[in-house]
Parts: sequence; structure tokens; C-alpha cells
Amino acid sequence: MIGLLQRVTEAAVRVDGELVGEIGVGLLVLVGVQRDDGPPQAARLLERLLGYRVFADEVGRMNRSLRDTGGGLLLVPQFTLAADTRKGTRAGFSTAAEPERARELFGHLVGLARAAHPLVATGRFGADMKVSLVNDGPVTFWLETA
Repeated sequence: MIGLLQRVTEAAVRVDGELVGEIGVGLLVLVGVQRDDGPPQAARLLERLLGYRVFADEVGRMNRSLRDTGGGLLLVPQFTLAADTRKGTRAGFSTAAEPERARELFGHLVGLARAAHPLVATGRFGADMKVSLVNDGPVTFWLETA
């Protein structure tokens, strides 16, 4: 699984004008599911998301995690992250999981997140979403599980 995490001061997702998920300070994570991903990859990605040190400590160094700060976690499915872009000018999606498998694994990740962290919001799988955010820093990291 792929997680493109962004440290934010706020983020929101809307579908057809309806607010479906929002957080204040925390992490917005765009999630891509690859063909060979399964529950172990979802668990590993969540562990990294909750433990990745991207928030400032008392001296301004990125030494605090989402677990440490208690901030929000906004998970947004984005199948284009799993695209093969190595050649040409059009992405290929042979490396992405089939839609139903991706929906299942994204749901699994969300369930794990809600069991482990108090503030979890999501986008809507398969929807045309409008995502807004204020990237803090900016701080953006690409995390990938094997």
C-alpha cells in the first residue's frame, strides 16, 4: 500500500458539495492500493502513519508522531497513486489492485485506524471527491509498504 501523507493544519473532503470528512491539525493521507497488497500491508501502513515523526517537538524538530499529538487522521482513497508512470505520457494501472479488492483493503485500513486512533475521518471510495487542505510546512512524505 502507498500512503502519501501531508501534515496539515486542516483538511476536508466533499462529495457533490456534501462534507464527508474533515480534520483540524493532523495528517491527510492519500491511500493507493497495489495489486499484491493485503491485510498485512494495511496494518504496516497504519503503524507507520501513526508512528511517523512529522510534528515538531519543543525545539522545533520533527520528533513527534500523530500518536504523540493526538491529531486527526483523514484517509482518502486515491487509486492513481498505484499507477505505473515509468514510461510514456499516460499512466498505466496494471499495478493497481482491482477496484473491489482495493475497496475492501481501504475499508480494512479504516477499521484498523478507527480501532487504534480516536480521530479518524475518510473520503468516499470511488467518488469524485474535492479535497481541500492547508499543508503545514509544507511537509509531505511518500510511504510504501512491501
